[in-house]
Amino acid sequence: MFMTGCAKKAVSKDEGLVAGEQKAAAAETKPALVPAPPKDDARELALKEDAAAVPEKVAKIEFKDIRFAFDKSIIEPAARETLKKLADWLLKSKNYALAIEGHCDERGTVEYNLALGQRRAEASMKYLVDLGVNKADIATISYGKERPLDPGHNEEAWAKNRRANFTVKNK
Repeated sequence: MFMTGCAKKAVSKDEGLVAGEQKAAAAETKPALVPAPPKDDARELALKEDAAAVPEKVAKIEFKDIRFAFDKSIIEPAARETLKKLADWLLKSKNYALAIEGHCDERGTVEYNLALGQRRAEASMKYLVDLGVNKADIATISYGKERPLDPGHNEEAWAKNRRANFTVKNK
């Protein structure tokens, strides 16, 4: 008959601790658990990290948000000038890419507003691509009504929240 077994454990100096002290000592040595960010926040976190990596000179450049009419994703004439300036800058600055966030006001369902926000972001991207910006340098995301610029519940607040926001990031 052949038998195998494990080697005996070495006895540590903490052998004299009482049960309560052992639990306390074990609790002190356990690493703290950090919860993983939710999937929705993962992309936003990546965008913020990319934005933080952009040199200060570039980080100071702010492109105005563009606004949209209620329940529309059509690029208004006033927004075209902003997009033209943005396209000109991106064409000159080959080391940077762009993230476009689509937003909506609070009216409508979550699902509908996420889809509308995506259409707004994609309409902005299409306009930039038509101006010569490489489509591969643009990422789009929709936040729907989840991130209002103005928390008010009136037409003025809603008009501010119907927008596309632009973030410059490293390629």
